[in-house]
Amino acid sequence: MQAGGMNNTGEANSQTQEFLAFTLGAEEYGIDILKVQELRSYEAPTRIANVPDFIKGVINLRGLIIPIVDMRIKFGLGVPSYGDNTVVVILNFRGRIVGMVVDSVSDVTTLTPEQIRPSPPKAGSLDGSCLIGLGALDERMLILIDIEKLMTGPEMGLVE
Repeated sequence: MQAGGMNNTGEANSQTQEFLAFTLGAEEYGIDILKVQELRSYEAPTRIANVPDFIKGVINLRGLIIPIVDMRIKFGLGVPSYGDNTVVVILNFRGRIVGMVVDSVSDVTTLTPEQIRPSPPKAGSLDGSCLIGLGALDERMLILIDIEKLMTGPEMGLVE
């Protein structure tokens, strides 16, 4: 279905966006669901020498070697711990596949433009240019990240 089209009930659907909601520490974040290929349980990646600390290593995903980025380390949110709820979100954008380690994944949330508020210019260790905004949903607040912009930034070194 194209943006601006009609859904099965005849209502316009161009106004909503779907985000995968995940947690890092006490905060809840959201990324565009269309960038998500799959979710996997955490498995220790193979370490690689001379990469930034937030790149935990690589895994073999059905014959493809995938870099794994620990978002808790990337955002400076303390020492990560890996447990039963730890999830690797496999992202697919610009023909590149990257894994992202998060504390847990909660759900897929649909937001309207009215529910997306402007973000502050800088949110912690996040560059404001990587933020889409803040998603307000009842009592929840999602920090909405442009994951493609974040992962393709020069400091990441993951995508040319």
